[in-house]
Parts: sequence; C-alpha cells; structure tokens
Amino acid sequence: MQVLSIFLDVVVPVFTLVFIGYFAGPALNLDVRTLARTAYYVFVPALIFQIISRAELHAALAVKMLVYIVLVHILCGLAAFGVARILRCSIEMTAAYVVIAVSGNVGNFGLPLITFRFGEQAMAQGTIYFLGVLVISMAISVIAASWARDGSSFKAIVSIFKTPALMAVIPALVVNIADIKVPLVISRIAELAGAAMVPLLLVSLGARLAQEGKPVVNAHLLTTSALRLIAAPIIALLVSLPLGIHGLERATGILQSGMPVAIVASIITLEYQLMPEFVATSVLFTSLTGMVTLTVLLSLV
Repeated sequence: MQVLSIFLDVVVPVFTLVFIGYFAGPALNLDVRTLARTAYYVFVPALIFQIISRAELHAALAVKMLVYIVLVHILCGLAAFGVARILRCSIEMTAAYVVIAVSGNVGNFGLPLITFRFGEQAMAQGTIYFLGVLVISMAISVIAASWARDGSSFKAIVSIFKTPALMAVIPALVVNIADIKVPLVISRIAELAGAAMVPLLLVSLGARLAQEGKPVVNAHLLTTSALRLIAAPIIALLVSLPLGIHGLERATGILQSGMPVAIVASIITLEYQLMPEFVATSVLFTSLTGMVTLTVLLSLV
C-alpha cells in the first residue's frame, strides 16, 4: 500500500509533467533549447539563491554532505570503469559507461521528488547534493571524455565553476552567514522564479526526450542503466555508514544517487563525439524505467 501511495502521490506528478512535455513538444513545436536555457540561466539560480539563503544547516554538516556525495560519485565512476573493462569494452564505450554512471538527473527529477516525498524542509539537503553532483559529475564526465578522445579537459572543468547555479551560491551564502535581511521585493522575485524551475525543467525534459526516438535495448544499455539506477544508490547507502550520514541527509543523498541519466551526459558526449546516440538512448531508457526503480527507492529511504 505504501509503494502504491508513493507511486501515485510522488512519482506520477513528476512524470506526468515529463509526459506532457514529451507529447506537447512535437505537437506545439516547442523550442527545447530556449526552454532549457531559460531555466538554466534564470530559474535554477533563483531557486538556489532562495534555498541556500534561507537554509538552516551547519557549515560542518554541509561540508560533510558534499564530501559524501562526491565520494559516492567517484566510486560510481570507478565501478563503471571496472565493469566496462571486465566486459572488454572499447575505450569509447568505457568512457560512456563512466559518464552514464555519474550523471544523475538530480535537478529535473531529484529536487521535485525530494520535495514531494519529504516536504520543503528537505530542499536544503537536496540542493546541496544537487550542487555537489553538478560539479563532480561534470568533472568526471569531461575527464572521461577527454581521456577517450585525448583532448584537454582543463578549460572545460574550469567552466563548470562559471555555471549560473554555482555562481548563485556565493551571494546566497553571504546572505545566510551574515544574516542579511533580503528586501521583500527581491525575496518574492526569487521565490516566484524558483517556483517556475521545476515545471519548466520537467516539461523541457519531456520535449527533449521526444527528440531521441525509441530506445534500442541491448546488453550495454541494460548494464549501464543498472549501474545508474540500482548500483549507485547501493553505493550511497554503503558510503553513508562509515561517514555517519543518517536521517534526512542519508535519505536525500541515496535518492539523489539513484536518479535517471541527466541530459547533460548526452550534451557532453555529443560535444566529444563519444557514442552520443548510445548515451542519448540511456537518458530516455533510464527516464522510463526510473518510474519503477524510483518508486521502490522512495519506499525504502
């Protein structure tokens, strides 16, 4: 009964908006790039500022959470690398395994699912993990892609820290630590813009997935999907024990670790011409199968 309740009350609302975007995108000829860029440059930073500036988390705990989620994703990348080498995959496929394993959709799926499951009080934890995953997944993905293509990863990694989401963290931290009272007009603008982030991201995700076509299922797709949806949250659980991560911090960390593959993985592999069709297929496939795995995961955390 609990699983059914979680599926209907937590998972269905999120995926319904994705499906709306999936069908509305082609029908209305939505400009997916414009939708995504608007969310990326306007609504995501607004939400980050709103949450971090109001968060009541001790600095030591926040740092501990960041260390935890970074370690989890490093281990996920190493696990994917090991599995790919055992299967004697090519260098390109090995790098694709790593990119998929570390690229969870912690924004589009993670934040709304955490909100619906644990309430607004969990958004601070979810956002800290979102920022940590954003940095470490991009860094590992770029390094893996550069390794496969013998390219330079330094500039790409530096550019991560210029993303609007991370740039919004500094003023938010200043406001929080200095206990600055934000003018009501600014606070309400950030609140309204932040509230628009989740529906816009979910609809744009659905519209983007509609462009990918039907997934072709093979052994590599099933293996990488299992690494992302099943192995990653198990690793998150195991790592939480020695680090003493528990309660809401552990639950949100495990949940964020089990998200479907993020579209950014497809963007990176397309940029490096690193099996982009396969990675794009994994984005669609894990987004669909995630309805099942996330329902189970939500009932367990």
